[in-house]
Amino acid sequence: MANLKEIRSRISSVSSTMQITGAMKMVSAAKLKKAQDAILSMKPYAYKLKQLLEHLSSALGSENVYNPRAGETKNVLIVAITSNRGLCGAFNSSVVKKVLELQQTTFKGKQLHFYTLGKKGNDILRKTDKVLANNNHIFDNLSYAAAADVASELMQLYTSQQFDQIVLVYNSFKNAATQILTTETFLPIQPVSSKEAVTDYIYEPSKREIVEELIPRSLKMQLFKALRDSVASEHGARMTAMHKATDNAQELKNELILTYNKARQATITGEIIEIVGGSEALA
Repeated sequence: MANLKEIRSRISSVSSTMQITGAMKMVSAAKLKKAQDAILSMKPYAYKLKQLLEHLSSALGSENVYNPRAGETKNVLIVAITSNRGLCGAFNSSVVKKVLELQQTTFKGKQLHFYTLGKKGNDILRKTDKVLANNNHIFDNLSYAAAADVASELMQLYTSQQFDQIVLVYNSFKNAATQILTTETFLPIQPVSSKEAVTDYIYEPSKREIVEELIPRSLKMQLFKALRDSVASEHGARMTAMHKATDNAQELKNELILTYNKARQATITGEIIEIVGGSEALA
């Protein structure tokens, strides 16, 4: 009977887990709809703005302080965008693995530092003693203003020549079940090739004001887009992970019920044999 009690306890525990994972799946699904609408409506604008930014950078040349600098790239800052919460499959670990991979491959031999956006990435990367700064609160209430503040900080780090290159690593949203691990250069701005560059711009009011106003605004929008991409990807990854967890829990529960029924049947059969044996002994 102790064995039966243990199985009943496990069935009850798995049922409770199913209720939790099922509720988390529904919550993530509701949040995903809002985040998905936000990023899908933003992507065309952000893409066109980035395209314009690249053409402007080519046309402005050395007048643009955000263009690549002459000389070797020595100091690199990687911005790792993760989440503040777990239970979302490989969403966070894939970003961290990519960052550590870049450290050993693309940027091997460089002076490398990390800027973490999200608690989960910071928890792991801070052990490397290379985390320059961390911002966990940006996802508490994600807004353009909050993204703009971080983008301004990154731009200052580049223009002050503390870093020669700033790279974003994050999950880009494709659909609820698919997140694309993305690595893109935030700074310097990568100019288009000379064949693609448009040189017949009429600058109004002036080149200087374009550098001071339009380009920073475009960079802020680029970071805001990456953050929204990451948020939508997080909800999609968590919804998928909780769906799989619920299915696995249901499968385990069915197996436990079958085991319980078999054990109960064996116990009843044993009791019947004992009764029959006792009756025969009395006879």
